Amino acid sequence: MAMLLALDQGTTSTRAMVCDSSGRVLAEAREAVAQHHPRPGWVEQDAEVLWSSSLLVLRRTLQAIAPQRPVALGLANQRETTLLWERATGRPVGPAIVWQDRRSAPLCERLRQEGAENLVRERTGLLLDPYFSATKLVWLLENIPGARERAQKGELAFGTVDSFLLFCLTGGRLHATDSTNACRTALFNIHTMQWDMDMLRLFAVPQALLPEVRPSTGPWGEVEPALLGWPLPIGAVVGDQQAALAGQGCFSPGMAKTTYGTGAFLVMNTGSSPRNHPALLTTIGHHVGDELAYALEGSIFVAGAAVEWLVDLGILRELDDAQRLAAAVPDSAGVVMVPALSGLACPHWDPAARGILLGLSLHTRAAHVVRAALEGIAWRIAEVVQAMTQGGAPRLEALRVDGGACGNAELLQIQADVLGVPVVRPAMLETTVLGAALLAGVGLGLFDLAGAGSIIQEERRVMPRRDEAWRQEGWRVWAAALACCRAWC
Repeated sequence: MAMLLALDQGTTSTRAMVCDSSGRVLAEAREAVAQHHPRPGWVEQDAEVLWSSSLLVLRRTLQAIAPQRPVALGLANQRETTLLWERATGRPVGPAIVWQDRRSAPLCERLRQEGAENLVRERTGLLLDPYFSATKLVWLLENIPGARERAQKGELAFGTVDSFLLFCLTGGRLHATDSTNACRTALFNIHTMQWDMDMLRLFAVPQALLPEVRPSTGPWGEVEPALLGWPLPIGAVVGDQQAALAGQGCFSPGMAKTTYGTGAFLVMNTGSSPRNHPALLTTIGHHVGDELAYALEGSIFVAGAAVEWLVDLGILRELDDAQRLAAAVPDSAGVVMVPALSGLACPHWDPAARGILLGLSLHTRAAHVVRAALEGIAWRIAEVVQAMTQGGAPRLEALRVDGGACGNAELLQIQADVLGVPVVRPAMLETTVLGAALLAGVGLGLFDLAGAGSIIQEERRVMPRRDEAWRQEGWRVWAAALACCRAWC
């Protein structure tokens, strides 16, 4: 049976996995990657570490299955994170500015005041927000000495993490990206499926910087033989949330998944036509050969990061304590947490909002705060679902969930109660890396999308236990907490 190798370069870790064509995991490796916060609101990573950690986990995984060899590599990556590097050497000329970074908020606000947001939304499906790559790239061009001049001469290359890793993996032969990553830059026209000249002019981005855009599935060329020992074919390149959508088998309109990681990302397949919504993102769901599906996406910047923050504060000793403590109390005893620790993304898009913890009393214990944090994550997801439904998207029948936080059974029960629909957990929680592997198989012609979907197995279906009256009261309390959160600026 053919083996597939997948690499997922994420925000807090880089991981690799080998599975067979039935989805059975044969080997895996993971390496933590650090974030740096040189100023409030700034989030950076060392681009060289993103590459070195990727090469390290690939080699470890392949060593575990030696002398067998996979037939193709699928690459998934954190999206929007922005890099500049030298074409001649592959050397980064500045930090990787991470998707969470907010330093370009003033530029976004200036362009919004100039009336540019409607054009950005019409062409790209996105909003004017520091989340996306375009304004991060502008910051690099304006703040790295000589960067703009070198970019105009064609000496520098821009890309999201996938593009940089492809460049490194192919020994500098390939400067390219796929449409699921390109559509997150605010420079790509999701209707023409090309870089948009008006966007390049708006952001003053030299066209010479840009990578070639391709469908997600290959062929994408081969890995430089000296890196892994042989010229491994690259079968797929895809943004991490679209990889998770594939890893959940959401290939039909109306199917949706949420990935709980550092942030949380709810993506719903909307079919062959883009669906606009004033508070949601219109994005590419999958692009496989000639088949193109659009999606609506709600991005939440802080999910698992809120639990990590409780560890940093000392309220939790470690992340695994969250489920035990939250389950130790029947409710949060009136405590409400809005986890806007990096502003509020969808559906509010308020970078000035601040996280808030309300309803404290002498009765409050650590368990109540932890449960309030999990409830806050669940209500943020519910806000996105509500916005999708009110915008004309199909009613959600079930929410497929994945990511590390899905090991927290209490979070899944809270999510089902808040939404009032079943929450479905797959047997393979790491659906991002699984989706990258499956798409590599599609790119190699081992199976089609229907075949890929048939491989995915459901492990658990969590049913809601609360009634509609409970949910309506929850919405009332949540709305009051949001008002406080957004006023605290």
